Amino acid sequence: MDNSEDGEEVSQNLVYATCVFARMIESYYVKYIHKTPFLNSSHTGNIWVMELLQGNDKRFFRMFRMDKHVFYRLCSELQNKYEFKGSKRMNVFEILGMFLHILGHGVVNRLAQERFQHSGETVNRYFSYVLDMVCNLAVEVIQPVDREFKNIAPEILRDSRYMPHFKDCIGAIDGVHVRASIRHADQIPYIGRKGMSTQNIMAACNFDMQFIFAYAGWEGTAHDTRIFLSAIRNPELNFPKPPNGKYYLVDAGYPQMKGRHAESDKHFDKHGNENATPNEETDIKAETQGDHSSRHDVSAQEMEVLRNNIAASLMNGV
Repeated sequence: MDNSEDGEEVSQNLVYATCVFARMIESYYVKYIHKTPFLNSSHTGNIWVMELLQGNDKRFFRMFRMDKHVFYRLCSELQNKYEFKGSKRMNVFEILGMFLHILGHGVVNRLAQERFQHSGETVNRYFSYVLDMVCNLAVEVIQPVDREFKNIAPEILRDSRYMPHFKDCIGAIDGVHVRASIRHADQIPYIGRKGMSTQNIMAACNFDMQFIFAYAGWEGTAHDTRIFLSAIRNPELNFPKPPNGKYYLVDAGYPQMKGRHAESDKHFDKHGNENATPNEETDIKAETQGDHSSRHDVSAQEMEVLRNNIAASLMNGV
């Protein structure tokens, strides 16, 4: 009697083990052997990019945020200067198109996978690949054509509203907050008055609407003055400092300049002098900190008078 019961129990255990093993084999087969295809759309990223290149100009601009001739020129520049190359699965047009699409629309990795039909690792690798080249290209492109600013900007010369009021002005400097994706533990310094994580980017542009300097990476809570002083004191950034008699236009977020508006270059001469001694640097810092409150009201009044005079001249010239 006992032997028969033991035999039945063994048989049941064997059947149960067989069922479990069969289920494991089935799961493995479905998951790794006969799995549902993923990223197998016939409308691949290469087909999509080539369709846009051969299609409507406005549609291309909407997707990549640049015109076709600029796209071709950028691709050629990267190929000639930085040996930009494709691979067996992705050509240079698709790689560059994916990079621009991600930047232009803030596309996350998973959406880029679906749009271009490539794995997340491939998307990340090629994005980083192009980003390194574009950053190197930016160092060559974002700078003034003439670093001595010898000539008056044509946009000033041919406009009676600005000439001669701004004949010594070489451009404008301002900051812009750009939304940034920051780890939760590091977000606090980046959350400023915008209420979101941002970078405070300082940029300078000329009257031809071309950027001649850009300084990114600062937290959203960083003050414009702090970023500005860091830019002009760091020789590695190669900030385009104005020569004697020239100046940039800035807003109230930047240091007030002593004297007339056209003499703002004195600030650059003091802070940007590579041959300044430690005592001179100490005097500059003391002047900036100690005299700021005493001359703020006077500078504000001078700026108000100057602004009113310029406004009157502009109105009379219209």
